[in-house]
Amino acid sequence: MTSHSELPSSALRAPTSNAPRSEFPVPRSKVLVVDDERSIRTTLRATLSAAGYDVETAEDARQAQEILAKGECDVVVSDIVLPGVSGVDLLKAIRRAAPAVQVIMMTGEPTVETAAEVVRAGAADYLTKPFPRDAALRSVANAAKIKELDDERRRLADENVAYQRDLERLVQERTRKMEEALGNWKEATAGTILAMSSAVESRDPYTAGHQQRVADLGRAIARELALSEDEINAVYYAGLVHDLGKIGVPAEILTHPGKLCSEAMSLVRKHPQAGCRILEKVGFPWPIGRIILEHHERLDGSGYPQGLSGEQICKEARILAVADVVEAMVSHRPYRPALGIAAALAEIEAGRAVKYDAAAVQACVGLYREKGFEFGTVT
Repeated sequence: MTSHSELPSSALRAPTSNAPRSEFPVPRSKVLVVDDERSIRTTLRATLSAAGYDVETAEDARQAQEILAKGECDVVVSDIVLPGVSGVDLLKAIRRAAPAVQVIMMTGEPTVETAAEVVRAGAADYLTKPFPRDAALRSVANAAKIKELDDERRRLADENVAYQRDLERLVQERTRKMEEALGNWKEATAGTILAMSSAVESRDPYTAGHQQRVADLGRAIARELALSEDEINAVYYAGLVHDLGKIGVPAEILTHPGKLCSEAMSLVRKHPQAGCRILEKVGFPWPIGRIILEHHERLDGSGYPQGLSGEQICKEARILAVADVVEAMVSHRPYRPALGIAAALAEIEAGRAVKYDAAAVQACVGLYREKGFEFGTVT
């Protein structure tokens, strides 16, 4: 084996080819040369500086680590045999502290075991002294390019993280604004619905409060059935205006104290369609028009105005149908006195799964018999 003392004044041999320096194009990379022999440090520094590198030197691992601690370094070219801390230990320390820095190991005493050890420790290349200048330049150029590409990869990764963070923040902000706008829109919509409800009930003092009570009971049933918040709101707001179509029915018919003739009843039975037509062009966030249209339909097809049956009737309308029947029976009407809650519950239980939705009936009965539901006490 050739010892350091047997090396020529430089560890570099003359070039093996006349290749121009442009064969090893490099960016302005910073290289640290670590060797305890001044002649090797001086020769390598001159060679690499002439090739365009920013070069510093150190005579041992301690001095190298001090230089590395001060700032960025792209490539370290280090002898394996150093006084004190070995070059292999320096390599391992660099891999732990700055894994992006590329390390090239040099030795004047090459063995298979030494080469395997430095490769396992993470060396970018392995040079055996004495080596040609072009070999040194090629090795450093390759290491510098790897460092450049790794820096670019990390820069892009950091930019991507920042972009994702900014995008998430932007999405959150826009979502917040959209939710705020939607909330304001729904609030305004609810105000419009309440105004419509008041307009209808002002024409019929005998049923004043009917739509509000139906809406309250319908919402309570929907909650018992664990419907989504949107579905619950759909039942509630549809309940507030489910008789909107009666605005087109003459007041004398609505307040008539006795049984209505067939012609008058025909007019009354058109109120679901009339209400649906009034609302069909209003951009509600809930299917209020359809719920209103179908709230007098019955599972067995005996309802009106379309004679729908079973699942043809939307679930919100099936819930509202139960609430409407119960409220109507427990309230006073110009053509009859209030019948009471017992009679109302008996009616929907008798029609359970025949006229009325079974789950809605069960929920409604449970509200009254088990949870003490009363109109005006639930919000």
